[in-house]
Amino acid sequence: MSTQLWVRSRTEIKRQRRRKAHSCWDHLIIAPLWPLHGANLGTLLRTCDAVGACLAVPRFPWVPQALEIGNTLRRPSCVHWVNDPLRWLASQRSAGSEIVGVELTDESIRLASLPPARRRTVVVLGHERSGIPAEATALLDVAVEIPMVGTGMSLNVAVAGSLVAYKLAGLV
Repeated sequence: MSTQLWVRSRTEIKRQRRRKAHSCWDHLIIAPLWPLHGANLGTLLRTCDAVGACLAVPRFPWVPQALEIGNTLRRPSCVHWVNDPLRWLASQRSAGSEIVGVELTDESIRLASLPPARRRTVVVLGHERSGIPAEATALLDVAVEIPMVGTGMSLNVAVAGSLVAYKLAGLV
């Protein structure tokens, strides 16, 4: 028995989505605060648009160009600029945000157990090679691990950040 799938047209898809880009939803912030590769920032910027999140990035000299190249949507996106990642994280936590780190720790919970965000949440992503610095892990409310069955030790930071963003946004 075959089932025919109904494919929605671009017009139907657009009708179900936001009419324009947001300036700042400020409920979910994806924060790759120690990035290594600009391509990952572009991917995360696109994910932020898809899930209704903002992106927080450090003021490294190369980051603006990486975001410009990576912004395939060709419209402004919500970007928060961070001068001092540790101080910024501490201020977010003091202001009542939940700080979620994507990192392997003894207390990490599995991605499947992570509930959707119920309050302002900052997702901290570490350096592609060394992860989240020890000083920053002390600021985390929860650490999330993404289970893997392959031989790799971790996922690309943009992939990991996107998975967690979708989960926290309640879209998976």
